[in-house]
Formats: sequence, C-alpha cells, structure tokens
Amino acid sequence: MNAVDTALENPPIADWRSYPVSADLVEVKAAADALETVWSDGRVSPFHHQWLRDNCSCSKCVYSVTREQLFEIVDVPEQLHPQRTRIDEQGHLLIDWQDGHHSRFHPGWLRAHAYDEASRAERRAQRPHSRLWGAEMNEQLPQFDYQAVMTDDSALLHWLVAVRDIGLTQLLGVPTSEDVLPTLAKRISFIRESNFGVLFDVQSKADADSNAYTSFNLPLHTDLPTRELEPGLQFLHCLVNDATGGESVFVDGFAVAEALHQEAPELFRTLCDTPIEFRNKSRTSDYRCLAPIIALDAHGAVSEIRMGNFLKGPFDAPVERMAALYSAYRRFIEMTREPRFRVQRRLEAGQLWCFDNRRTLHARTEFDPTSGARHFKGCYVDRDELLSRIHVLQR
Repeated sequence: MNAVDTALENPPIADWRSYPVSADLVEVKAAADALETVWSDGRVSPFHHQWLRDNCSCSKCVYSVTREQLFEIVDVPEQLHPQRTRIDEQGHLLIDWQDGHHSRFHPGWLRAHAYDEASRAERRAQRPHSRLWGAEMNEQLPQFDYQAVMTDDSALLHWLVAVRDIGLTQLLGVPTSEDVLPTLAKRISFIRESNFGVLFDVQSKADADSNAYTSFNLPLHTDLPTRELEPGLQFLHCLVNDATGGESVFVDGFAVAEALHQEAPELFRTLCDTPIEFRNKSRTSDYRCLAPIIALDAHGAVSEIRMGNFLKGPFDAPVERMAALYSAYRRFIEMTREPRFRVQRRLEAGQLWCFDNRRTLHARTEFDPTSGARHFKGCYVDRDELLSRIHVLQR
C-alpha cells in the first residue's frame, strides 16, 4: 500500500490534538437533513449533513502536512445526503455520500465537537474561567521559581495557566542582568515591539516621553490603551530597587467590572457601550484609539479593560449620555481605589512581575529618585501567544 492509499485508509484528524473516547457510538439514525448519533451513555447528538461533509478529514479534504482544509462546502450540492452510514469495528462513523465521496469520523473527535445542548454545555463548563481576586492576593500571590520555569515545561505550563486564569504572577530568583528578560519572554513566544522599543527601561528620566519614566505617583492603568489591541502580557523585571517608595499596586479589573455589574448594572452597561478616545502623544508619535473601557467577548464575559486617565482625550458622547458616562467613569475609578480590590507590594531586585495587561490594572506609588537607584526592565507579549503556548504544552 502506498502513502496515498494509507492516507485514504487512515485519514488524519484535522487537528494536532488527540481526542480520547469518552463514550462509544452505538447507533446512527437518519433524519430529514441530519444524522442522529446515539452514544453509549444515552446522549443523542444530531449532525447535519452539511456539517458532516464540511468536516471530512480525508486526504482530499484536508492536507495532511498542515492539517488545514482544502475543501469548501460550496463545492458540493446544498442538498447532499449520505447514501450509506455505518459504525466500523474501531467505533468510527463511516459515511458514503451520494456523490461517491467517503468520510470517516473518529468517535472522540465527533463527541468533542457535537453541538447538541448537553455537549455544548460541557464545552462551556470546560472553558478556562478567570479567577477573580481582591486584597487577599496580598497574601496569596502566585509565585514561581525562575529556574524551574526556564528548564521544566511542566513548571512553565503551571506558570502560564496562572497568568491566563489569575492575571497576576511573580517570578523569584531571576538573575539581575539585562539580557534575562528577552530570554524569559521568548520561552513563551515573540516579544511585541512598541514605540517604547522591544524592551523598555522603567526609570526616572529628565526627558521622559511617558509619566512611567518619572518619579511621580502613577495611577492605576493598563498600558497602551491608545492601541487598537492593547498588549496582552506585561513583564517588569527588577534589576535594582534601592529608592524610597515606588511600590507596585495592582487591581483585578475583571473583579471591579463584575462588582460594578452586580452593584450598578446601568453604570456597567454604560462603560461597555460608550467608547472613549485614548491618546498617546509624544514628539515623534501620536497614537489614538476609540474603544469602551469594558469589552465583552463573544460569550458575553468581560475580556478586556482599557484604562489610563492620563491618556484619555475629552469625552465625546451625545449630550443626553454625558452625565451617565461621567457617573460610570467616576464610579469605576472610585472602586479601583477601594481597599477590597487593592494589592500593594514592593518588587525587589531579582523579582519579576508578569501580568495580563488587558485585565490587571497596575500603578506605582511615588518614589524619591535621590534616595537610591530604581531600574525595571519591561516588555510585552501578546495574549494570543500565551494561549498558543499553553495549547501546545497541553497537547
């Protein structure tokens, strides 16, 4: 049997993951425009003919090297239907289509993608969920060992899942040389460059082009709300911190949004529905973005917080909505100042913050630049890169 015959005999799953069989296929029933599959645990999963044909993973429909689809559903009749169906000895669903095409579906893959309500509810329950936090994080901060993260993929995965689900982590035992941060960040993936560079130095500068590069109190914010896509992860690596003051402050923006939703739903909705403009102006660049402070994902969950009072432009809202916008804006900032949400810790040399910049608001208390040196190294990695790395490590 040649390679082509083998590919036809054993078509690949159009994915790089594996799919364990949690229930066996025991029966297939014909319906008007679908097949009803009956599983060994009693669940019944209808699959429409078009869905099945669209997801055929044979070598004619999916290129086995890339596992990307070659087939497009418009290339077969809309009313295409199976001529014959059966379950083989390995438990696969086999379909002979009326046009002569043959499809085979792995039972684990088919169950994992079933779209009956029970199966969809299972997938919703299995999706990662954000773990909201408040002041208790002062005592429960997730901390990880730098050497373990750099040398052990299981430790790396443990850290990245915490970044994804909690949004605030700290690494300990980090060498204080300036070349360490890019090596760590690339343990995840590519570094995102911005107008501040691939890496940036957070220290007081006489010719600062951002308040972050001064010794002032820096209020709670997310970095680069002026961009269409805010950076996902932010790293801050402490090389030296001998100055008086300058403590790091964090607030879980998702927790504040949820509390606002519960306590004042009309204010929450205003911040979801009303875009405001953020502006980042310097001598050589001018970035602007019009977006709401609270963004929701396709499932209706909070997916992003965009905040930076020192970067916002004048509100531009209809006259009848301006008062409501200010009420919502004021309340959100008031809540971020409440002790129940606030985490405040000093970062020492050899320690590193890694947090979700599109979720976790961060700030810095004022420090005295004459009292000692203070130098943090920073960079960004997009959230997509974090999620991709987690998926690869998990599979």
